[in-house]
Amino acid sequence: MTPASVHDMGAASPTRRKAAALRFLTELGAWAAVGTAVAHVSLPLAVAVVLAAIAIPAVYATPGDKPHVFIPVPGRVTLAILAATMAGGIVAAWIAWPWWAATALSVLTSASVVAELPRWRRLLRARR
Repeated sequence: MTPASVHDMGAASPTRRKAAALRFLTELGAWAAVGTAVAHVSLPLAVAVVLAAIAIPAVYATPGDKPHVFIPVPGRVTLAILAATMAGGIVAAWIAWPWWAATALSVLTSASVVAELPRWRRLLRARR
């Protein structure tokens, strides 16, 4: 994939924007849940973990999936980072949040996964 291919695949389409919005909200929820869960152990550690969770997908990306890539990685790596963020967020939410908030993040994450399936298929095909 080339950097131009992001726009060739309809990056501005309503479906892709909805998927991106759901992914963004899911990531925000995951970061908040992980931060809350780790803060029970150590506040400085919680800050470090959340900063790392934000920095990793910002630095490592698959060319063609984002307009600017600092360190190119295969699509499977990008997908693994996203899956780890989502799974970690759900687990942390069920540990640290009330049931209704953990349920809300779980439902949001499920909706995000369904909306992201076309992107995930594309990432699995992307080499680097």
